[in-house]
Amino acid sequence: MFMNNMILVVIPARGGSKGIPRKNIRLLNNKPLIAYSIETAKASQYVDDVVVTTDDSEIALIAEKFGASVVRRSEELATDEVPLDPVIFDAMIQKEKVAFDEYDIVITLQPTSPLVKTETLDAAIEKFEDFAIDSVISVVDDRHLTWGYDENNQRFFPNYIERVNRQYLPKSFKETGAILASRRNFINEYSRLGTNLDLVEVSREESVDIDNYEDWWIAENYLQKKKIAIVVNAYSEIGTGHVYRCLSIASKLVFHEVLFLLNEEHQLGINIVDNHNYTYKTYDGEDDLLDILREYKPQMVINDILDTTSEYISTLKQEGYFVVNFEDLGEGTLLADVVFDALYEHDAEEENIFTGHKYYILKDEFYFQPEKIITNAVNNVLITFGGTDPNDFSQKVLDAILSTNYEGRINVIVGLGYGDVESLVSKYESNPLVQIYKNVSNISEFMFKADIIFTSAGRTMYEVCSLGVPTICLCQNERERTHVFGNKENGFINMGLGESLTQQEIIDEFVNLVNDYDLRVEMNKKMLNVDLKNGFENIRAIVKEQYRKFELKRQME
Repeated sequence: MFMNNMILVVIPARGGSKGIPRKNIRLLNNKPLIAYSIETAKASQYVDDVVVTTDDSEIALIAEKFGASVVRRSEELATDEVPLDPVIFDAMIQKEKVAFDEYDIVITLQPTSPLVKTETLDAAIEKFEDFAIDSVISVVDDRHLTWGYDENNQRFFPNYIERVNRQYLPKSFKETGAILASRRNFINEYSRLGTNLDLVEVSREESVDIDNYEDWWIAENYLQKKKIAIVVNAYSEIGTGHVYRCLSIASKLVFHEVLFLLNEEHQLGINIVDNHNYTYKTYDGEDDLLDILREYKPQMVINDILDTTSEYISTLKQEGYFVVNFEDLGEGTLLADVVFDALYEHDAEEENIFTGHKYYILKDEFYFQPEKIITNAVNNVLITFGGTDPNDFSQKVLDAILSTNYEGRINVIVGLGYGDVESLVSKYESNPLVQIYKNVSNISEFMFKADIIFTSAGRTMYEVCSLGVPTICLCQNERERTHVFGNKENGFINMGLGESLTQQEIIDEFVNLVNDYDLRVEMNKKMLNVDLKNGFENIRAIVKEQYRKFELKRQME
């Protein structure tokens, strides 16, 4: 009841739907379509009665199971030609006869609008606080550059004065059909509208009206939409690969809401995410991070912050989040729901840990690059040691190559976290063979054009492998030495810890590779035999199954 007004919600559900047969009782995200509108109405703080009007016994049974009362619709009121006005009027009269009372406000709530929120329904009801309002209709802002057609002159004409971007057009509302509420005295066999109308604006999501299979697909994706928090950082000690992996993940989560959470102490990671236009928040310490998570209320938390503690993951689990970790060798792995470790290809006994290259996620740009074809001549060498290159292997390798007789082009790419780029450029600017770039957006192009690549034993290995470019790896630290993917069997020359290498050792390896065409062809073939383009799909399949088990377990508790 609202302000002493008795409120009836009528849900019309005919059995003979044509566009999608048996639409009203089909399972939408594992629940009958009609159940959504029933639950929305019953959760209202104002609605007194919820009734489904139908001509179908199966619809009636399901409606009652979800808590609605049912009135039977006659055959005359169940044909395609009959409008809703007499149907709603009939349902109202039948309910009033049973109740021996009259309702004050009657609301039509369409079962084909399953995404309408109870808060929206209540907002429509609250419009009747103004006694001058006769009816309320749900609408969505649908402003676009539209055109009309003059039948007499047979010509098109614009429905706007000036061509501007959509957000600068005046608001233009379209009825969604989801909610039509009116005072009792305006409900009859021929109309449900009074003379003084008000509108309740709904979101684009709530405006979905299921009329065909495309609408069904859209609604189901909205219902399966998750709020996902991604905790990740980038700084000189760990590089930028973690952030770029999470950006690749986020780019594929098009049906979900993603929030990046970054430590305010590490500006490098913040800058990268900000440059990619994703929503993010910064945190100051673990307590602040947990407070932000509690406020955001995600269903899933992705951690790409290397080793986690059992205390941190335990807290996330206590909050009810589904936890996914990447490259985690800490104690938290035992408590996370799923852990993916592409770099550390160890035999994990725990059922929640998945390791190996098949869980590597390539950047989008590598999916449409062709495979490298090896030529006899080496005319292009690429040096790229990640976003930070803490040991400055870029300069070490460059000096080694320049001391040989190599006369081809040398491209050097450094990342946002590289130290003194200006000094590097200044040192080699007079050398016509050398070109230095910072933070390029199309590194796959540079890799594909290269005949030989020098890089670290990190994530870049997988990128060059996907193209088949012969590569020499120098490990930045002891942790990288455990990245066993960069080995001979996969087509790499791994020289081990770069700090311990002499310039002559680098020269010898480079000259040998330049002169050995057969070796480069062999490396190319081994690389291209590795499937690296299904990493995200492999991860998604596991997460989907584990999340299903997670949800079932929660429902049973």
